[in-house]
Amino acid sequence: MPTSALELSTLGHRIRHHRVARGYTLDELGALVGVAGSQLSLIENGKREPKLSLLQAIAHATGTDVTDLLSPEPPNRRAALELELERAQTSPVFRRLGIEPVRVTKTMPDETIDAVLGLHRELQRREREAIATPEEARRANTELRLRMREKNNYLPEIEQLAEKQLRAAGHTGGALTHRSVSVMAEQLGFELLYVDDLPHSARSVTDLENGRIYLPPASIPGGHGLRSMALQAMAHRLLGHTPPTDYADFLQQRLEINYYAACCLMPETASVAFLTQAKKDRNLAVEDFRDAFGVTHEAAGMRLTNLLTQHIGIPLHFLRVDGAGAITRVFENDDLPVPMDVTGSVEGQIVCREFAARSAFAERNRTTEHYQYTDTPAGTFWCSSQTGKTREGDFSITVGVPFDDARWFRGRETQKRAVSTCPDEACCRRPDAELTRRWDGKAWPSARVHMQMFSPLPRGEFPGVDDGEVYAFLDRHAQE
Repeated sequence: MPTSALELSTLGHRIRHHRVARGYTLDELGALVGVAGSQLSLIENGKREPKLSLLQAIAHATGTDVTDLLSPEPPNRRAALELELERAQTSPVFRRLGIEPVRVTKTMPDETIDAVLGLHRELQRREREAIATPEEARRANTELRLRMREKNNYLPEIEQLAEKQLRAAGHTGGALTHRSVSVMAEQLGFELLYVDDLPHSARSVTDLENGRIYLPPASIPGGHGLRSMALQAMAHRLLGHTPPTDYADFLQQRLEINYYAACCLMPETASVAFLTQAKKDRNLAVEDFRDAFGVTHEAAGMRLTNLLTQHIGIPLHFLRVDGAGAITRVFENDDLPVPMDVTGSVEGQIVCREFAARSAFAERNRTTEHYQYTDTPAGTFWCSSQTGKTREGDFSITVGVPFDDARWFRGRETQKRAVSTCPDEACCRRPDAELTRRWDGKAWPSARVHMQMFSPLPRGEFPGVDDGEVYAFLDRHAQE
């Protein structure tokens, strides 16, 4: 039986449609089914839920069946318009306006409802555009980071879903192959196609009508493998995602599809067994974890944030830092003093020069991990860092733990030690006093402006994606 207001409204419209089609008034149908016409009016207006016995009587009197009355589809165009208007006028976007909803009457023309709906659609479109502002993005990202910190970055439902899909595809262990990923796609009704004309604003495109997932012909530099991209595209379907309602919803969906891909590439059961043995051997290492499952160093480091605290009991931190020292990805539940602005946002902040995440750039050998202890106002932390390079420049990946937990990790014997007093500006943010006296007022540098700061995101249903370009791409390939 219906429970939501929308379901009751749809049911009411379908009852009214069949009553009118039979030529009955409310009182006439009421007399046939044994209730007052006023009671039927409440049901038709979605104000009251009828009992099953009454529904059966109404179905019999109007020459239909209960299944037809309970159909979620509006019975005609007028009903569809009224239901859409009802949904629009109960949305958070409309309620925030503080104005009274439009009351639909029998004499109101369809064209009037269409016009009001047009205004609602434009309101929703503008709301979606507004969600992509940098301020909103930073706020939503901070809230999501804090929520995941409380959960130790662990989502058990997605872990279980991934293992179920892997078993169904016949994957039993070792690195997940491209063939196994293709089988997983086929079981969902999709074919993986690799094309060289993807829209510039999209990493992949899913054609829901024809059951195709379009991917680039080669991995994107920086570690975004084709297996991961295909798994992320599938995750949208498996997790029941709908077009994001706001930027926070978009970020949550992105986190979930990335998490699902990581669970498939590094399954929980096998990963925990590997990490448990490595801890027992006092030989935990990101590079071993990476090589055991055939993933990138960054992927292995991020996967540790999902599993190390939840299953092994070790808090940790993860940092991806660019060549200028700015944080691009972060997780910490070990109280590492990471820099943040007044809103609590961390991404884009510059880490201390004394952190291994920055000092690793000075190392000559960048093919191995570098280890360091760092004394901070919050305690001493051990960490391992490795650097890499993309078209955008250098980056480092750092995974670290509090001093007492370093005993479980390879590299704990390092003699390299640094002291950071950040956020005290005297640590590394304030220029040398003698140099300041020498050059203060005598220098005028020309700043390098990052033009992407001023570039608006393409407008579309999904933040940052050009809908027109995507639709043209799909139409082009649908004809092949």
